[in-house]
Amino acid sequence: MRSAFDAFSSLGGAGFGALNTDAPGDEAGDEAEDHATGRRFRTIFISDLHLGTPGCQAVALLDFLKAHPSDNLYLVGDIVDGWQLRRKWYWPQSHNDVVQKLLRRARKGCRVVFVPGNHDEFAREFIGHEFGGIEVMDEAVHTTADGRRLWVIHGDYFDGVIQCAKWLAYLGDNLYEFTLKLNRYLNHWRGRMGLPYWSLSAYLKHKVKKALNYVTDFEVAVATEAHKRGHHGVVCGHIHRAEMREINGTLYCNDGDWVESRTALVEHFDGRLELIHWAAGQGSDHGTGHLNQNNHDGRKSAERGHMESMVNA
Repeated sequence: MRSAFDAFSSLGGAGFGALNTDAPGDEAGDEAEDHATGRRFRTIFISDLHLGTPGCQAVALLDFLKAHPSDNLYLVGDIVDGWQLRRKWYWPQSHNDVVQKLLRRARKGCRVVFVPGNHDEFAREFIGHEFGGIEVMDEAVHTTADGRRLWVIHGDYFDGVIQCAKWLAYLGDNLYEFTLKLNRYLNHWRGRMGLPYWSLSAYLKHKVKKALNYVTDFEVAVATEAHKRGHHGVVCGHIHRAEMREINGTLYCNDGDWVESRTALVEHFDGRLELIHWAAGQGSDHGTGHLNQNNHDGRKSAERGHMESMVNA
C-alpha cells in the first residue's frame, strides 16, 4: 500500500509533504465550517478538480464548499491530476487549502467518499482504506432520501481511449492543457475589458460533432450499465460535461468539473437532485459566486438541456 504514496511523492519535490494536514489555521477553518452562510445539502457530488494543474479553479471551489456544508460528500474522481504532476510539479497554497477543507469535512462528521479516476489512478491502490477519515472506494452506491439507488463511478472504465490506447489519452491530455492555457489567456483579456468568463474548451466541445457523438455514446453506455445493475441512476464525471437527464428510464447525472464549468450535483434533504453552477469571478482561482440551478425531483424526466445554461457562454 505504501508504494502508491511513494509513487505520488516522486511526482514532485514536495510530494505528500505538500498535503500538510496539520497546517496553521486549521482551527479557523473549523470555525468557518460551523458558520457557513449558504444552504446545507444532504449530499454533494463533485469531480474533476484536477488539483495540481493551473486550470484548477481551487479558490472558486473553496468558496462553494465554505458556503454549502453537507452530510455526505462524494469526490467522483480526478481530484488530483497525477498525469500533470508527473510532468511538472504545481501545488499552490489554494490547492493545499482544498485538501485541508476536504479533511476538515471528514473530521467534522461529514461522510467523505473518494472514488478515484484515471488522473488519480495511483489512489486505487488504497481502495478499501481510509485517509484522514476519507473512504477510498472503486465505486459506491448512494441511496437518496426518497429511496433511489445511485451508482457512483468516475466513468473512465467506459472510455475506449483510456482502456485501449492510453498513449492517445496522454496526447489528448496535452492538447487539452494547451486549450486551457489559451482559455486562461483569453479570459485574462476578457476580464480587463469587463467581459464575463467564457470557456473556450466547452465551446469547442459543443461545436465539434464527433465530440458530441462521443459524449452521447458515453452517457448511454453508463446509464445502460447502471440499469443492468439494478440501480435507479448513475452519478459520474470524467467527460467534463455537466448533465442530468433520463436515458431509457435511468437517471444519468454528470457532476461536471472544476476546470471549465464549476459545477456540482447536490441532493436536498427530500431527495431532490439539483445540478448547480457556481458562477465565480473571472478566470481560475477568483472570487465568490452564486448558483445557477437545474432540478430533478425523481417524479418526471429532466429535459435534455444544452450546456449553454450551465456554462457562461
